[in-house]
Amino acid sequence: MPSSYTNPDYPYVHSPDQDANDPVHHPVIIVGGGPAGLAAAMDLALQGIKTVVLDDNNTVSVGSRAICLAKRTLEICDRYGCGQAMLDKGVTWNLGKVYFGEEQIYEFNLLPEPDHKVPAFINLQQYYMEEYMVNRCLEMPEIELRWLHKVSRVSTDDSGATIVVETRDGEYRMTCDYLLVADGANSPIRTSLGLESKGQIFEDRFLIADIIMKADFPAERRFWFNAPFHPDQSTLLHKQADNVWRIDFQLGWDTDPEEEKKIENIRPRVEAMLGVDREWELEWASVYTFRCRKMDSFIHHRVFFIGDSAHQVSPFGARGANGALQSVENLGWKLAAVMQGRAPQSLLQTYDTERQHGARENILNSTRATDFMTPKNAVTRVFRDTVLDMSREYPFARALVNSGRLSRPCTYEDSPLNTADTGDFEPGMRPGSACTDAPVSGGNGSGWLLNHLGNHFSVMLKGEFGTARLKELQDSIASLANRDEHIEILRVDAPRGDSTGFVYLTDDKGLLAQRYDLGRSAVYLIRPDQHVAARWRELDPTAIAGALERAMGVEADVEQAA
Repeated sequence: MPSSYTNPDYPYVHSPDQDANDPVHHPVIIVGGGPAGLAAAMDLALQGIKTVVLDDNNTVSVGSRAICLAKRTLEICDRYGCGQAMLDKGVTWNLGKVYFGEEQIYEFNLLPEPDHKVPAFINLQQYYMEEYMVNRCLEMPEIELRWLHKVSRVSTDDSGATIVVETRDGEYRMTCDYLLVADGANSPIRTSLGLESKGQIFEDRFLIADIIMKADFPAERRFWFNAPFHPDQSTLLHKQADNVWRIDFQLGWDTDPEEEKKIENIRPRVEAMLGVDREWELEWASVYTFRCRKMDSFIHHRVFFIGDSAHQVSPFGARGANGALQSVENLGWKLAAVMQGRAPQSLLQTYDTERQHGARENILNSTRATDFMTPKNAVTRVFRDTVLDMSREYPFARALVNSGRLSRPCTYEDSPLNTADTGDFEPGMRPGSACTDAPVSGGNGSGWLLNHLGNHFSVMLKGEFGTARLKELQDSIASLANRDEHIEILRVDAPRGDSTGFVYLTDDKGLLAQRYDLGRSAVYLIRPDQHVAARWRELDPTAIAGALERAMGVEADVEQAA
C-alpha cells in the first residue's frame, strides 16, 4: 500500500544497567512508549522527576489509530511543550454534521465562541502525535527512552516493584519506587499480575479505511445513519493531515475481519460512497470491535495503570487517547508531590478516586453511543429511527441523537481534594473543573491564562483586598515555600505598584471575568493539573492554606490514619 508517512526507526541502545551485577534502582519506570507513557514521562519531567521509558518496539504507531485530539488534550500537550507541533500539522475542525439517509438532520459547533488558544478538535494521525511527543522527550534530560526493551516479568509490593527486561543482548533486572504501566488494552503486565479489566464487548464490527485522495470536502465531522451508499449501516468521515481521509464503515457482527480488510472488498464500499470516478489509494485498513471496560482499581501496590491498560472505550466520541491524557495529568503532579516529600502517600489514592469517576463517565457516554448506533433488537431500532425522523423538524429530538458524545474534560465533582464553594458563584468553574482558557496580557507575555497555570499551585485574585490582607497571604505562601511548595499568585486587573511578588494579568476583553464569574472580587486556588481546587469571594489566607492542605491530601491522610 502507498503511504503518506514514513515511520522513524529509533535506535536500540545497550544500557549500563544491563551490565550491573545487581538490579539498578530508578525512581519511576514507565512501560509503554505510546501517548500515555510518553505523556507521563513529560509530565513528571516538568516537575523534576526522572523516568525510564521502556518500549518493546522501536517506532511510533502503524496506521492512523486515534486521530481526534480534543481541546483539553491539546492544552495538556501545550503545557508539555509539544502541542504547537500538533496544531501546526493537524486539521482543525469545530463543525459536525449528522445525516439520516441522504438528508442532513442537524449540525453542531463545538466551539461557537471565539478567543480560545486551541480549537475544539484537530484530526491528526496518532503516529504524528507520538513522533512529536518523542521529539519533546528527547529534549528533556529527566527522560531516558529505551527502545526494544521488553518487560517480561513484574513483581510488586508496598515498597516498590522489580521488573525483568528482555533485549537482544539478554535479560536484565531493574527496581523502582513506582511502576507506571501503559502497555495497551490487552496489557500483558495486567494479565501477569492476575488483574482484570471488566466490562462489555459489543457484537458489532467497524472497518477503518484510511485513503489518500485530493478532495475539496470541508474539514468537518460527517456521520451517516443508514447511509444511502451503505444501507442499514452507519458511516463516519474525517479529514486528516497529508490528504488522508478516515472512513469508518459499520460491518455487523457476522463479517470476517480478515476478508473485510482486503482491497477488493474495501474498494466497492469506497466507490459507492465517493463515486467510481474519484481517484484514491488505500493507505491503511483495520477492523475493530467495540469494547467498554475498566479495571476495578488502577493501583496495585506500587504499580499504576494508565491509558488503555486501565480503561478502554469504543472509538466513537474520541474518549480513548483523550481520556488517557487526562488520567496522566491527574497522576503526574500527585506522584511528584509524594516523591518529593510535599504530600502524604494517601494523595496517590485520589488518582484512582478521581479517574475511576472519569472512566465511568467515558464508558457511560461510549456505551450509550454504541447502543444508539447499533440497536440490539427491533424495539430499540424503532426508537432510534423514530428519534432520527423527528430530529428533522424538532430540536428536542436532536438532543437524543447519539453518534458519539465527543470528549470533554472531566469535572471531579465529589473529589476529597475539593473545598466546597462558600460564595455565590455561577457553577461553570466550580471546584473539580478543568480550567478554561481566556486571553490575558501581562505576566509572561504568552497572552493566555493557561500558560500561567500548571506544574504548581496557583492563587488567582481579583479585587481590592487591602495591603494588610495581601501581606498576610504572601507570608502564608512564604511559609509553605519553606517546605518546597511552589505557589504562584496571579493578580487580575490590579494596579502594578501596589505590591511585589505577584504576577499581574490584565483581562483586556473581559472574558476571564466572564468565564470565571470573577465579579468585583474572587479568589481561586488552582491545582498543578489546571483543575480548580477551591474558590471564594473574599480573600482569607487561612482558608486558602486549609484548602491547599486538603488539595494535597493531608486531610485524607488524617482520615486514613484515624
